Amino acid sequence: MLVAASSRCFSDLPIHQACFHIDDMGYDKVELWFSEASEHLRPSELLRESDRFSVRYREMTRLTPVSFCFEDEIPVADFRTVTRVAKQLRVPHITVPSATLGTPFNSEVDRLRELTRIGIEDGVVVSFKTRIGHLSEDPRTAVELCQAAPGLGITLDPSSYLCGPHHSTNFDPVYPYVFHAHLRDSTREKFQVPVGLGEIDYARLISQLERVNFSRTLGVEILPELMDVTGRGVEMRKVRLLLESLL
Repeated sequence: MLVAASSRCFSDLPIHQACFHIDDMGYDKVELWFSEASEHLRPSELLRESDRFSVRYREMTRLTPVSFCFEDEIPVADFRTVTRVAKQLRVPHITVPSATLGTPFNSEVDRLRELTRIGIEDGVVVSFKTRIGHLSEDPRTAVELCQAAPGLGITLDPSSYLCGPHHSTNFDPVYPYVFHAHLRDSTREKFQVPVGLGEIDYARLISQLERVNFSRTLGVEILPELMDVTGRGVEMRKVRLLLESLL
C-alpha cells in the first residue's frame, strides 16, 4: 500500500502552493482534487488546457500524482479527455462521485459502466466515492453498483459510513471492491476530528484491505473547512506517520 495526500487538504490555496505544502509535510505522492466551485483546480481548466496540463504539472512539482478526484460529475463526453491526461501523467486511478439520492439505479449503472469502459481503454481504473447524500451512502447499494459494472471500484471514505444514515450497517462487504481510500478521523457526531480522538479503526481498516490483497493508495484527506487551518500541517503529519506505522 502507498500513502498519499489529497490536494483537497489545501483546497483553499492554488494548486502549486498546495503541492509545495504537501511536499513539506513529508509526502511524495499526491491526489489531485478537482472542483469547479474552487479556485484550487477546476475540471474546466484540465479540459481547456488538456494538451498542456501534464507539462505544467511536471514544471510545478516533483510530487508523484497517483490519482485524480472529481468533486462533481464529469460528463461522459468529456471523460475521454480526462483519462488521456491521466495516462500522460501515468496516473492509474480516477475517483468520480456517484449520483445523488433519487437517481434511478439503472441510469447510474449505465453512466458508471461507460466511464469504466473509457477508463479501461486508457489503462485507468475508475471508482466512485462513498458519500453522504449519494447512492453510495448505503454500502449495500455501493456493492450492487460495482457488481452491475464489472471493473468499477469504490473509493472508501469510512467517515461517510460512520457519520451517515447507515452507520449501523456493516460495511465489510465493500472491501473487495475498494480501489482507493480517503482517510481522516471521525466520530458519529463529527465528520472530522483530530486523529486519535475519533472512532476510525485504522488498524482494522488496513487489516481488512490486506485480506483482499489491496495494494493501491491510502489517501489522507483533511478538510480545511472543518478545522483550524493553522493546525492542518500537524494533523497531516500525524495521519501519515500513523498509517506508515501500520503498513
